[in-house]
Amino acid sequence: MDSRLKHLLKQGFIWFDNYNPFTLPQPRRRKKKSLLPALVWSIGLISSAVTFYLYVLKDLPSPKNINTNLALTTHIRDRNGIELYKIYQNQNRTLVKLADLPEYVTQAIISIEDKNFYSHQGFSPTGTFRALWRILTNQRLEGGSTITQQLVKTSLLSPERTLRRKVRELILSTAIESLYSKDQILEMYLNRVSFGGSSYGIEEAAQTYFGKPAANLSLPESALLAGLPASPTTYSPFGLHPEKSLARQKEVLRRMYEDGYITWDQAEVAGNQDLQLKPPTQDILAPHFVMYVKNLLENKYGPEIVERGGLDVTTSLDLTVQNAAQKIVTDETAKIKYLHIGNGAALVTVPATGEILAMVGSRDYFDLGADGNVNVTLASRQPGSSIKPVNYAVAFSRNFTPASVIDDSPITYRFPGQPPYSPVNYDHRYHGRVTLRTALACSYNVPAVKLLAANGVDSMVAMGQNLGLTTWSDPSRFGLSLTLGGGEVMMTDMAVVFGTFANYGLKVPLNPLLSVRDSKGRILETAHPLPSRVLDPQVAFLITDILADNNARAPMFGLHSSLNLPPHQVAVKTGTTNDLRDNWTIGYTKDYLTAVWVGNNDNSPMSYVASGITGASPIWNKIMSTLLKDQPPHTFSPPENLTKIAICPRTSQLACDACKGVSEYFLPGTEPKSACTTEQFTSPAPTPPFPPIDKILQGVNIGIPLPTRLPSHKPQRKR
Repeated sequence: MDSRLKHLLKQGFIWFDNYNPFTLPQPRRRKKKSLLPALVWSIGLISSAVTFYLYVLKDLPSPKNINTNLALTTHIRDRNGIELYKIYQNQNRTLVKLADLPEYVTQAIISIEDKNFYSHQGFSPTGTFRALWRILTNQRLEGGSTITQQLVKTSLLSPERTLRRKVRELILSTAIESLYSKDQILEMYLNRVSFGGSSYGIEEAAQTYFGKPAANLSLPESALLAGLPASPTTYSPFGLHPEKSLARQKEVLRRMYEDGYITWDQAEVAGNQDLQLKPPTQDILAPHFVMYVKNLLENKYGPEIVERGGLDVTTSLDLTVQNAAQKIVTDETAKIKYLHIGNGAALVTVPATGEILAMVGSRDYFDLGADGNVNVTLASRQPGSSIKPVNYAVAFSRNFTPASVIDDSPITYRFPGQPPYSPVNYDHRYHGRVTLRTALACSYNVPAVKLLAANGVDSMVAMGQNLGLTTWSDPSRFGLSLTLGGGEVMMTDMAVVFGTFANYGLKVPLNPLLSVRDSKGRILETAHPLPSRVLDPQVAFLITDILADNNARAPMFGLHSSLNLPPHQVAVKTGTTNDLRDNWTIGYTKDYLTAVWVGNNDNSPMSYVASGITGASPIWNKIMSTLLKDQPPHTFSPPENLTKIAICPRTSQLACDACKGVSEYFLPGTEPKSACTTEQFTSPAPTPPFPPIDKILQGVNIGIPLPTRLPSHKPQRKR
């Protein structure tokens, strides 16, 4: 038998031997699956649902309550608790039907706020995606709000800026769209949205700003009102910057043209039409200051918190001081109206804390015809010679002294490509060799220009920036006329600069807020001034001592000018532009600082102003006299290590028997080392060893260019 067959039979027998027909085949055992992943997924889904409910849906207001949620009133008070202004105290509201409004109103609102209003389902996918993307990338909430979302935000939700509120806003917006028609939503929005102050709804806005019903609004009036809801304070024609309301109006008209509602000719005509605004009639005290504070609050907390959050704001303003300053400015500018002086402004601060006690932005806030609502304390104006102490602070920081002598004589500066520059004094005279004390106290122009040539324009710009000037951002714009007022400044900045001198070199920023509380009484912020050392206290005192030296300024102003306030020691500086467009007086004690300006808002020149006699100085005198009444004499004490010695006023050397010495302050190491001699007074033409300033200035009379350049405008000649 074949071997292979034997092998197969053998295997078969073995198989049959092992086969049991009564034994069922055993099933294959399968490996048991774990229930853990499913359990984890289930727990995750349940947790997500619970989290979503607790974070988003819990306590979600009903869309049917859209007309029941009311805004809270924000109170702005003076330092003594007297209420200056209530923001949305009364939501004066007159309901109006959408059908009764001109088409221009709804078209303007839709164009500027939500051009796809009639096509979306409550929110804009692209806007929402953009807002969420900015949240994820910049950690801030922005944009993406439709008219429906704005209605939900102002009617049903708190004004907090969080992702949670944004999600709730989307859910409620979708629900609102399912419950109400588009016209109903737009009507509710127009009747509820804030247009500034206590004006809620389009009807009250029309009455507030134009004194007419909304049904009678014209195209330009509709465009102006449509621009307000985005930021009523910023775009208000009665706010800090009325010009922004007109710019916003033109933006609305441009959007209406792009959306096909009006032609370009209609937009141009409407944008150029003069609007007859109704003067504000709501109760408001210290309006320029209130609008200033409101703007600060909105920048910090957002318009929604200020307008609806029920803040309680205690400011630094003293209403008694404010009312007195306002009356003085109004009365005194009326007296000099014949000099073509139409406006005045004043600012009263506490140098040590930066607190604002009074802010008079114009002679009459409610005189809209004369731009009375423009706050001149925040406007950029040329300071005249009131800026000179910044230049002298640079000199004293470089070892010049009040006793350093400079030649007040004719000089001409020549620069390639520019006309010759020959500065002259306000009195059109030259005074020979004078000390820096006399030059600053009498506000001589020629010595100031020579000193700036020695210091360098860039050094004066840097000093001004350090002391608190925010408008000198581009040094290349300035030349030698900078020391005469060639660079524009704001009065609020000048208060910080002169406050730094009063504080012996410590700069304290202005802070009009003492405390801010939320609607539940919790403190959001309190006044915490953060002084910074920006100037040597000895240098600051030298400036103060010169500005308070009535004898030193007597040759120009006399001994009994309005700059003198006996028995108080008051440091004061005047400034008048050579074109008579601006006239300033700024002065201080250690406790009070007052800055005053007179001029015209349209920048037209005054017919005549004499510093120390007319213009700003009498206003300054009356305000400071009011502040110092019944107070003990104010004086300035010299800081440590400042040397006071007797010097010869003729030679600036140490005093000798042949001269009548005068006392002068010196920083350590800058005092003269030798005394004058009798021979110097017997020779016909003594030649005193003047300090190094004359060597620095050698050669400028023959036109050697200095490392600075003149501005393109006409050089200023100021006192």
